[in-house]
Order: sequence, then C-alpha cells, then structure tokens
Amino acid sequence: MIPAIFGLSGLTLTDDERAFFRDSDPAGYIIFGRNIENREQLRRLTDDLRSLDGRDNLPILIDQEGGRVARMKSPEWPLFPSGSAFDELYERAPASAIEAARLNAMALAAMLAEVGITVDCLPLLDVRQPGASDVIGDRALGSEPMRVAALGRAILSGLQAGGVIGIVKHIPGHGRALLDSHKELPRVAASDHDLQTDLAPFAALRDAAMAMTCHVVFDVWDPDRPATLSPIIIDSVIRQRIGFHGLLMTDDLDMNALSGNVPSRAADAIAAGCDIALNCWAKMDDMIGIANALDPISTISQARLEGAMDRIAGAPDPREFAVLVDQRDALLAAA
Repeated sequence: MIPAIFGLSGLTLTDDERAFFRDSDPAGYIIFGRNIENREQLRRLTDDLRSLDGRDNLPILIDQEGGRVARMKSPEWPLFPSGSAFDELYERAPASAIEAARLNAMALAAMLAEVGITVDCLPLLDVRQPGASDVIGDRALGSEPMRVAALGRAILSGLQAGGVIGIVKHIPGHGRALLDSHKELPRVAASDHDLQTDLAPFAALRDAAMAMTCHVVFDVWDPDRPATLSPIIIDSVIRQRIGFHGLLMTDDLDMNALSGNVPSRAADAIAAGCDIALNCWAKMDDMIGIANALDPISTISQARLEGAMDRIAGAPDPREFAVLVDQRDALLAAA
C-alpha cells in the first residue's frame, strides 16, 4: 500500500485506472461531482473500488459539508445547511445547536453510507476571523474557539454514529488566511499568542481519528514552508502542542498554494510527517509520479489508518434519514 489517496476521472473506472490502482494499491480514494450521477451508479462505483483489493473498510472520501461545498447535489439528494447555520442557532440556544449539528451529521452519514462512502471531510475547525478570505467564510462553525470545538465534536459524533468517519480540517487553522489556498499561497503573520485561538478547537478535538492540513505559511513557526510541507509545524505544533496523534493527511496537493510538481509535493509532505498524500484530480501522469515517488506506507501510518477506520460504528437504517432531517430542521427553525 502506498500512502496516497487518489481521485477518479469519471462515473466508472477506466481500464487504465483499474490496472493502476491494482498495481499501486493506494490507501483510499476521493469522490467528486464528476464521479456522481445517481444513487445506483455511485454505489456501483464504490463497490467496484472495494473489490480492487477486497478491503471492506476502504477509506472512500467525499467533501460533503453542506452549503456551497457539496458533491452529492439536488435533486438526487437534499441540500444541507452550511456551518454558519449552527453558529447562528448557538447564539440563542447552545444545547439545541449542538444537538442540531449532531442530527445533521447523522443524516449526512446515512446518506453517504447508503452509497458506500466511509469518510466525510468534515468538520471545519477553522476559527472565522474578520477580514479573512471567504474561502472559509460561512463554512465555519463560528469565531469563538470553544463554540467551534463543541459543534465540531457533535459533528464527529453524529458522523460516527451513522457509520462514517469525519476529518477535522484544516489543521492548524485556515481561519486567518487572507488568500484562497486553491489559488495562491496564504501567509499568516499573527503572533504565537494570537494563534492560540486557532489551535484551541483542534486541541479540544485532538482525539479525532483523522485531520487534514492547510497549505498556509505561519511566519512565527516556519516562514519558509506551508504547514503541509513543514516538519516543524507537523511535529512541534500539530503532534506535540495540539496533541493530535491520529491519521494526518494533506489537503489536495494540486492546489496552487504549493509549488513544484505534484509528485514532489507528495514526497515532501510525507517526508515532513504527513501520513497520507491527497491528490484529487485523477491526472494519470501525476498519480503514476506519486506512486513512483513514495515508499510503501510506514508501519505507524498504517496503524493510524486502520485505527481510524476501526471507529466506524455501523450505519443507521436509511429510513431514519427523514426523521433526522425533520428533527434538525425543527431545532434550526428556532434561529
């Protein structure tokens, strides 16, 4: 197995993808809108991925946050609220907001588990900051760290109860970035003292199964490298200071915040201390290059991966989906 998660080009596996995936044995896969037509097709695709090496607990990821980040779309699937909806409810009724976030995550998990998806790239623990890039914006769970942590824990709990593992992101925090890391490399000049605000939700949820890094330079910690590629930040800040010891994966390595070719980015991320390199865009040349650039997954990274997937607690009856949504909506109506 290589420490990489790859994307797929279309609604079904091509012959070249099937052969490459069998030979390279990536740690998992990620689904995008280009891979989705309807329930039946998506379930066939995820079953096909599992059949490549027979892993029942194969990590099959998706970005299904709600709001503007949703790969499974209407009318085949219902719309879900963005993180800001739960932040707004928290202003009036904190306990109701936490329960609404948990029910929402359980409904999301039921929807994902039905089509064979096992990992959702959620929750965002980025603390929203005034004047920052809208790349986070209304996706955030708020601007107060402990509120973000409380809602984030409810989301992790709801996903897990529904048979899906969550990923906390974007560690150690994307909330202050003035630029969109999909397009440019953000640089944060905040002091170590001020960055305690950004670290706090991740520290509170340090026992999460998986986390995703951010492609952001933090001048006070490592002025030369973004967090994804910084052994200083990964070891001193993420592993030691935050205390996160679960599976650490990169954000998408094809984002314009990073320089150099994609295989070298993957090798540098793994060398810096990430467990998994995430490459989303199914460009065969890049995937082959990554497979050639990486050694087999390390013993500790494989143990973290297996430990994360072992947390799946089983899926609820899909017939419960409507009930969960109704209960969530009744609570959100109070906002």
